[in-house]
Amino acid sequence: MVTPESVKSGIEAGLACEHLEVVGDGQHFQALVVSAQFAGKSRVQRHQLVYRALGDRMREEIHALSMQTLTPEEWKSGG
Repeated sequence: MVTPESVKSGIEAGLACEHLEVVGDGQHFQALVVSAQFAGKSRVQRHQLVYRALGDRMREEIHALSMQTLTPEEWKSGG
């Protein structure tokens, strides 16, 4: 079974994060991802970076992932 910790590890392995929180029930997950790599990118581009970090797990193991993706500046100012 997929755990929030394993999803978090997958994101961290492929994306430099300043802050990362993942909660979920084994199938549906919610993530708060703060990364400088999001600067200048659209919401869709930010989500694509997270999906890329998770790779095949996104298609095979994780049924739903909702994300809030922020730059460090956006996070510090309250999102």
